[in-house]
Amino acid sequence: MSLTLDDNSAKFQIRGYKPGFIQVNETTHTQSIIVSATQLIPDWRPQSFLELTAEDLKIILSLQPAILLIGTGETLSFPPLALYGELINQGIGVEIMNTSAACRTFNALTSEDRNVVAALIIK
Repeated sequence: MSLTLDDNSAKFQIRGYKPGFIQVNETTHTQSIIVSATQLIPDWRPQSFLELTAEDLKIILSLQPAILLIGTGETLSFPPLALYGELINQGIGVEIMNTSAACRTFNALTSEDRNVVAALIIK
């Protein structure tokens, strides 16, 4: 068996997810979060996909990502374009996936030093 060194230099890395918790570094979060390689915003308001509003996503503009991953919870659900259209208009690539996939994708993109933000709904 060969081992590969994890050379991801992101300050914040997702270490685990299951519905009801997300582990970032050594801290377990039981509320939805927004995370980038350099910043963590805990206790993000929407706790389920049905609670997500355009207002909840406005904070993303201040983070200026190239890519936004929206984790919609345990199951993949597509929000209406009106919810995240302003982010696309600002040149941000938006990808919708379930939260588990968003966590894995976030880690992969940060390991490539990509400018990515993940908005992760906990349930």
